[in-house]
Amino acid sequence: MFSEDKVTEIFCMADDFCNFFDAKMKKYTLPKATKRNYHRDGTLSKAEVMVIIILFHNSGYRCLKHFYLEHVSKHLRHLFPRLVSYNRFVELEKEVAVPLAIFIKNVLLGKCTGISFVDSTPLRVCKNQRIHMHKVFKGIAQRGKCSMGWFFGFKLHLICNEKGELLNFMITPGDVDDRKPLEYGSFVEFLYGKLVGDKGYIGKDLFQRLFVDGIQLITKLKNNMKGAVMTLSDRLLTRKRAIIETVNDELKNIAQVEHSRHRSFNNFMVNMLGGIAAYCFFPKKPCITCERYYDNQLTLF
Repeated sequence: MFSEDKVTEIFCMADDFCNFFDAKMKKYTLPKATKRNYHRDGTLSKAEVMVIIILFHNSGYRCLKHFYLEHVSKHLRHLFPRLVSYNRFVELEKEVAVPLAIFIKNVLLGKCTGISFVDSTPLRVCKNQRIHMHKVFKGIAQRGKCSMGWFFGFKLHLICNEKGELLNFMITPGDVDDRKPLEYGSFVEFLYGKLVGDKGYIGKDLFQRLFVDGIQLITKLKNNMKGAVMTLSDRLLTRKRAIIETVNDELKNIAQVEHSRHRSFNNFMVNMLGGIAAYCFFPKKPCITCERYYDNQLTLF
């Protein structure tokens, strides 16, 4: 759980961003028609809603309702004096989906250092036995296959650096190939140097496309790839690919980006974005402590 000073710091960052976001939206959107307004503005600001969502994903609670009623309403009311009912808070969640996504993309993500790791992890929305009965994500989620078998849901594609900082992320249906997001320029435009992935990213066309943009894709070699040569430094980097596996594990088991209790697509997106934002504020992240280059050989500690 974050301390009160950390909560205040997160709120200041979110509030400054929301003020900037609202000013831009007011500048570039058409004014509403002059009609009578039957609903007054909410008492909770967008920044406060974003902070509560981030706090939930770092609290250890498994249920947002219990966290809001038992912890926020009783122990954090001095930080949020204008709290609303839980039902109203759930309605306000969908209004911060876009600001929260832009807040993560523009404020919370780390910077590329020349060594990056890419991977995807499944986000299951229901158990396999309930696929034919599932209605919430019908027509949106798809069946996919990962190393753990078949699943129904989405894929979360992540890129991180050797410090464990997230560099970018993308959500796709479960049947999308892992290599597909790397074909979009906006997903890799900030990358340079070495990009390490698993065998699912092997592809001659993809390697050439990334190499032209200054990105060297490194993967483990398949048994039938005769004549392929890998330097010692690249081989050592493939052994350190477990760092992004640890990031996936923390996002699922600590930040709780995956569960099967969603009742709408909007709340699914807010839950996933809240988990990613909470991870960006984790004080300790999986990392490679030191790296040194000597004669084209990489030593990792």
